[in-house]
Amino acid sequence: MGGEVESIGIAEARSALAWWLEAGVDSAIQEEPRNWLQPTAPRPGPIEAPTTPNVVEPTHETLGELQDWLASSMQLPLASPAAKRVMPQGLENAAIMLLTDAPTFEDYSAGRPIGGNAWELTKRMLAAIKLSPQHAYIAPLNSVHVTGAKMSAAERESCAEIARRHIKLVRPKRLLLIGEGPAQAILGKPVTQARGHVHKIEGVRTVATYHPRALINQPSNKSLAWKDLLLLMEDDS
Repeated sequence: MGGEVESIGIAEARSALAWWLEAGVDSAIQEEPRNWLQPTAPRPGPIEAPTTPNVVEPTHETLGELQDWLASSMQLPLASPAAKRVMPQGLENAAIMLLTDAPTFEDYSAGRPIGGNAWELTKRMLAAIKLSPQHAYIAPLNSVHVTGAKMSAAERESCAEIARRHIKLVRPKRLLLIGEGPAQAILGKPVTQARGHVHKIEGVRTVATYHPRALINQPSNKSLAWKDLLLLMEDDS
């Protein structure tokens, strides 16, 4: 009665239902009439991130716990769901810990705290003091990479607190602060003033020097960096 009935498959039925939903047919039976011309309520906008850094010093008791925190915490300066991260590399009780500037895109692309030609120069610097990358623990001042971002003074101080905790858990024999960021955060001085002197950070013999990227751009400072390395490796006695 009423002609032949044409059956459809499951895929066709789903397609038809999806089209009906897009057209506004979201109910088979409706008690009240619906005003299809009534404008829809505006959707809530995205939640803005707080303008002040939400950073606290981690209280983790092991290096592994701290590394997990660095890999996932939204309390790190510049952290966001879309931000890229570069994790530290190395083992506890390293002969030397390198604390470097916040990672650049080149570092992120290489998957290490120091990347590209700067990494090749870093390896030569370590070899000059008879160490290999396997003897070193290398960590960025901030694990979060955001292109073009600059940290505020409060964010830098937060990174310094985290770095001090990091140093305490790594327990390296020597600490080399590489670049402007670590010198300013840890010592409160530009690298030009901080270098050439021995400092003590968490009880560890510490020297600041130029970042290998800066040495590539200004090779005349390599002799100063060499003096810094020799100073770092002198006996504490």
